Amino acid sequence: MGKKKTRAPESFVLYDIVYQDGTKSSRRRIPAEHVGELDGDKAVASLIEEQDRKIAEKSGMPRAPVKSFTRSSGQ
Repeated sequence: MGKKKTRAPESFVLYDIVYQDGTKSSRRRIPAEHVGELDGDKAVASLIEEQDRKIAEKSGMPRAPVKSFTRSSGQ
């Protein structure tokens, strides 16, 4: 019988996002390797925008621009 393959646990930081239209997205997963960089907030913002573009492509519904984002308190 073969061995069950398991993925190595990836490290993520969770963020809560508020959009300019007032909508919210909670606990968005951002790879931890991008959070500690020198331009941490800019890196996180660009990753959130990239995720939003991919979501919009799949759903056909664009997201409003990001107003703010903070680390999720549930970590």
